[in-house]
Amino acid sequence: MENLLVMHNQQAVVSSLNVAESFEKRHDNVMRDVETLKKDVLNFEEMFFETTEPDRYNRDRRIYLMNRDGFSLLAMGFTGSKAIHFKVEYINAFKAMEKELTQPKALSEKEQLMASMRLSLETAEEIQDVKREIAEVRDIAENQVTLDHGEQRRLQKAVAIKVYEIESDPSGQRRMFKELYREIKDRFAVASYKDVKRKDLQNAIRYVDAWLPRKVS
Repeated sequence: MENLLVMHNQQAVVSSLNVAESFEKRHDNVMRDVETLKKDVLNFEEMFFETTEPDRYNRDRRIYLMNRDGFSLLAMGFTGSKAIHFKVEYINAFKAMEKELTQPKALSEKEQLMASMRLSLETAEEIQDVKREIAEVRDIAENQVTLDHGEQRRLQKAVAIKVYEIESDPSGQRRMFKELYREIKDRFAVASYKDVKRKDLQNAIRYVDAWLPRKVS
C-alpha cells in the first residue's frame, strides 16, 4: 500500500482518488466527506491539501491530499470488515514512510568520500584560523602589552639600585633619576617608563644595570 502514498511538503500523503478507489467509493462522495470535515475541523488545512490532478481525458479535477491525521479522521466514518482492513493497511503504510523519512540516508561511497574531504578541508581551515588567532594574540602580548604594576616596580627598583650605587648626594641622585628615566624613554621609544613593553623588560633592566651617568662616562 505504500505505493499509494506520495510526498507533499516533506510529509507522506494519500490522495482522495486513491482513497475512493481503495474503499470502493465514488470520488465525489469522498470529496463531499472531506468538505464536511472542513466545516467542523479547525486545523483542517494542516491535514488536507486541495490541489488538482488530470483525469483520463487530461482534464484537471479537484482532489484532496491528506496526511495520516487527515486520513484517519476521514476513514473514521468508513465501516465494515473490508474498510477496517484497508484502514490498517494505510496506517501501516504511513508509519513505514514516516519511519523512512526520519532515518538518516545512507551515503554512497562517493558521497562518503566527498563528506570526508569537506570535513578535512573545514578542519584545516579551522586550524589555520586558530593559528592566526594565536599569532594575533602573541603579537599583542609581545608588541603591545606594557608593564603591569609589578613589572614597573621591578624596573623602578633597578633604577633606584643603580642611582644609589653611584651617587650618595640627594641633589645628584635627583638629577640621575631624571637622566636615567629620560634615557630609558629614549632607548625604548616610549613616553614613560611605564610604557615599556613587557617583552622589553629584561632588556630595560640590563640597560639600567650597565648604565653610567654622563658626568662619569
